[in-house]
Amino acid sequence: MNDRIGRRLVLGNTVVMVALTCFFLIAPPITALVSIQDSAFQTPGVPAFPWRLHRSLAPRYAQWAQARISSKRAAADNADVAGTEWPLFGSVFYLWGVENLQAAWDRGDRSASVEPKVFARDAIKAASDLVVDPHQAEWVRQKWGTNYLHHQNLFYRVLLIAAVTSRQKLVADGAHLDLLRDQVESLSSELDASEHGLLNDYPYETYPGDVMAAVMCIRRADAVLGTDHSAFVRRALRAFQGDQLARHGLPPFSAEAVTGAPLTEPRGSGNSYVALLAPELWPEAAKTWFDAYDAHSWQEHWLAAGYREFVHDVPAADWFMEVDSGPVLAGHGISASAFGVGAARRNGRFDRAYPLAAELVATSWELPNGTLLGPSLLSHATDAPMLGEAAVFWLSTVQPMAGLPVIQGGAVPPFVYIVLCGPLLLGAAHIISLIRRARRETNPQLWRPRVQAFVWIVAMTVGALALVNGSWPAGLALMALGVFVPRVRSGYGNGTATKGRVA
Repeated sequence: MNDRIGRRLVLGNTVVMVALTCFFLIAPPITALVSIQDSAFQTPGVPAFPWRLHRSLAPRYAQWAQARISSKRAAADNADVAGTEWPLFGSVFYLWGVENLQAAWDRGDRSASVEPKVFARDAIKAASDLVVDPHQAEWVRQKWGTNYLHHQNLFYRVLLIAAVTSRQKLVADGAHLDLLRDQVESLSSELDASEHGLLNDYPYETYPGDVMAAVMCIRRADAVLGTDHSAFVRRALRAFQGDQLARHGLPPFSAEAVTGAPLTEPRGSGNSYVALLAPELWPEAAKTWFDAYDAHSWQEHWLAAGYREFVHDVPAADWFMEVDSGPVLAGHGISASAFGVGAARRNGRFDRAYPLAAELVATSWELPNGTLLGPSLLSHATDAPMLGEAAVFWLSTVQPMAGLPVIQGGAVPPFVYIVLCGPLLLGAAHIISLIRRARRETNPQLWRPRVQAFVWIVAMTVGALALVNGSWPAGLALMALGVFVPRVRSGYGNGTATKGRVA
């Protein structure tokens, strides 16, 4: 009996370890290698990659957003900027991604069996409810006081407008339309009345990219409110002209709202965002900015390609890390390059979008259950666990602005093959090693075999359920316990008396 239980646990552990190796090391690179061959990464269209992500993300996003609203966590813990901002703009990214998928469906793309706005209805409503939930606004209420909805506070008010507009376009249930109308009219009036077309996000913090987002969201809201802010949009260009531009004629990352003067250099994490928004507002200016950004920030060498966080002639800016840019590696800005996927696609530059998208898909590490492991690890685990996935979802669905020429080309950087093939080979070698070791362990003698078998079954079952439900730390910890638990009392059938691990 002892021998039979021990042998079964050896085989069970081998099967579990092979399955986990396939799950984490074999399937993701194979999936990515297939994904980057999709022609919709090289030409207009929605690739299969975000359609798959949509099926995985929608139910998870609905569950998480509903739980966050119910917990009222944001009102109690509002000192962490990432923990307060990220859940909200991640929700807007998600909603914009669904809008793009729905537009593809309306154009005749039937890559999904269910219409996107129908499949994601619960997630759409939960994401928009999260953004407008007053408990989520405690962080800005503390900065701006009780009048936080009608004075400055641009960033938060933009998110309100964006979320409600998306909901009405997709669900058309009339929810929060009074709030939307109030915010569109009050924010457009305040921006229009400002001396330089700028408002603060936070006290003494002004980010022109967010101002541009405000103008775009106000214009988009016209479609659901039946209003016309075209004159406001034309006048709003003044915030991005003349002395209010920075080096190389690019919008600055931050500015002084009172004087309109740039405060910082242009940055990739800001200008990739600008390049995504501007074509919808001011096509001629957008082309000028994108051309300047591409000329002074695109970086390509034998290993990788991407957009720099700072333009080429800014010294000593190649290696650092901060919340806005993410890691900057050899000049490449992670945020700049990720948002660069959408920026390049929006401007018809698929010669830039394709290598960037290949890098994004490779580092996303798509697991068989649809989760993107890479973006998940870079997200805020407790407050915004799906921000990274929502951003990747949105950026990979962006389409070129109508009327712009489409430039194809670009190649997959070697970095992509290194990232994918290294773990794939490592995983294959590990599986071979596991099988060989299992074949050698023919007669393991266990210490209290029935107890260990019971613990093993419970740990593996509960761990597997936790993984399926998205509880990665708990699931992996339990399965690791299951692999570790079987202990032998006489080696691996060779007559020794040393305790050890089975498989």
